Amino acid sequence: MDKREFIKLASLAGVAALANPGAILASPAKGASKTAFPAGPKAPFELPALPFAADALEPNIDKMTMEIHHDKHHGAYVKNLNEALKSSPLASFTLEEILAKVTEKDKAIRNNGGGHYNHSLFWTLLSPQKTTPSDKITGAVNKAFGSWDTFQQKFNDAAKGVFGSGWAWLIVTPDKKLAVISTPNQDNPLMHKIVKERGTPILALDVWEHAYYLKYQNKRPDYIAAFWNVVNWNEVEKRYVAAIS
Repeated sequence: MDKREFIKLASLAGVAALANPGAILASPAKGASKTAFPAGPKAPFELPALPFAADALEPNIDKMTMEIHHDKHHGAYVKNLNEALKSSPLASFTLEEILAKVTEKDKAIRNNGGGHYNHSLFWTLLSPQKTTPSDKITGAVNKAFGSWDTFQQKFNDAAKGVFGSGWAWLIVTPDKKLAVISTPNQDNPLMHKIVKERGTPILALDVWEHAYYLKYQNKRPDYIAAFWNVVNWNEVEKRYVAAIS
């Protein structure tokens, strides 16, 4: 790709991002291949708004934590990602495509692209309204893990077991099975060239200290327990259905 072509593609990407910023985490199209990703915005990326008020998840997640987490931490990932992409040919791809292509050599894009994707997903998976798992989700979980309690314990253990900072995930594997995994830092299951266990994330929990320390201090298990009170199971089901279609 020559310089003129690169500039043209980057310009078009910016227009697409502004026209449809909410498409960044669109569910995969029905019938899409395992390596295909939905159409979405390209660089420069934008910080998505929270889908609820900053205090809407209290007492489980406090207002100040949500404000700092979203505005400062997520905002910094978006800013730093856009800066890192200015000199990268990856700027011509959607965020999901970037994550699938990123390698260990792309440190800034890996960390900030992962941070942007992970947090954009995380906000959609939280809800101030009480939701419950559907029969479809419950059945899939029971089939994969034997029981709901076993799944929840496995997920809790994955979240507790992250040393330092990272994420716990419920994913749909390439063979359309459910699995629980964890990743360090801002890595995620879409990073095909980095993670060992690839898949489509349908549930995620941020266990970086900035996600819980103001309220829970060093009591990560208490934060994990509170998380289950605010999971948006409607969103989990939507992503599950899309991933297996």
